[in-house]
Amino acid sequence: MKKRIIIATVATLMCCLMPTTARANDGVFYVSGSQLVPLQETDIAVTKEVLTITLNDDGYADVDVQYVFTNHGPAKTVKMGFEAGAPYNTEDKPSANFQHPYIENFTVTMNGSKLGYDNAIVASNPNGVSDFVPLDLKVWKSGMAANDPSSSNFYNPANDSTIVFSYAYYFTAQFQAGENTVHHTYRYRTSYGVGRTFEVPYWLTPATRWANHQIDDFTLRIRAPKTAKYFFLSAGLFQGADFKLKEGFGKIRKTKYQFSNEIIEISLRNGTVEWHKRNFSPAENMCITSADANFSFDENFRLGAFYDRSDTYVPCMNPDIKLNREILRNLPYASRGYVFKKRKFQDYFSSLWWYIPDPLWETSTDDFTPREWRLINKGE
Repeated sequence: MKKRIIIATVATLMCCLMPTTARANDGVFYVSGSQLVPLQETDIAVTKEVLTITLNDDGYADVDVQYVFTNHGPAKTVKMGFEAGAPYNTEDKPSANFQHPYIENFTVTMNGSKLGYDNAIVASNPNGVSDFVPLDLKVWKSGMAANDPSSSNFYNPANDSTIVFSYAYYFTAQFQAGENTVHHTYRYRTSYGVGRTFEVPYWLTPATRWANHQIDDFTLRIRAPKTAKYFFLSAGLFQGADFKLKEGFGKIRKTKYQFSNEIIEISLRNGTVEWHKRNFSPAENMCITSADANFSFDENFRLGAFYDRSDTYVPCMNPDIKLNREILRNLPYASRGYVFKKRKFQDYFSSLWWYIPDPLWETSTDDFTPREWRLINKGE
């Protein structure tokens, strides 16, 4: 049986979204991805990290992290952990086995050997500074108040106070002197909300807890294999280098929308974008946000200005566009790069920034989703 303990956290509940608009309780938060961190002081440094996030149409993101750690001292045992924020607005009760309900296929392999792990419920600290004081579950009860249950909070009836909690995965790592490799993988459910089809939050700041307080050589890869994804990230986090298209089709630009700071806007089809930086010390966390979040306050919002192949996509029907029905039917084709022969469609889809024509696409419908067939046949 797994040992169950309570430990304190090393990060905040949710990644900080860029201030495109003030957000109320208008979305569902499932979980954030996060870095591996030491649970004790150590002289081990993060020499290299390659973080790959794959965006899928099934509502999940796949995470693959390749670390190289350098132990500047003798061989040692280090307790390491991973923290994931509790779901919000999902009405889930805290997991009885302390495993996050929206994380799957969690693995850690160190120097070629797979590591076992234990799970814990942890108390979140909004300042990201852990005091490692165990949370007493005999005192703290699930919910925001005595009669107000919440999936992301614990309530102390004795002093009428509330705290936010997270799920932790932790394990014992044997570091040899010199370089050590760690391969970390998992899948997690993407969040969503009003005006945004998907959000993929990821905590980067915990990486600064290692001895060098940075990642000496950091690479971020965002993939959209066998699909198309249109999203943005905060430009403030990714300074000093540009995103580059490494494979497939894609467009990248820096821009700014109403109510937003500068963002990096990316349209990606069956491809990968990459960002590389040396001496990367993240001061904020990352969130990959569907581009429809930019358009929700745009009075000139156009049908198809944002398109996503997943079932969570809801088209915006602009009453001023007379081609609504025809545009809906052709969105799945435009998403795959179909080169339209009719001038009215050429003009319309060329006006949508995400559209990337592909003259070599053979107009196969083999990968059309059930939702796309409903768009084509029923306009829904």
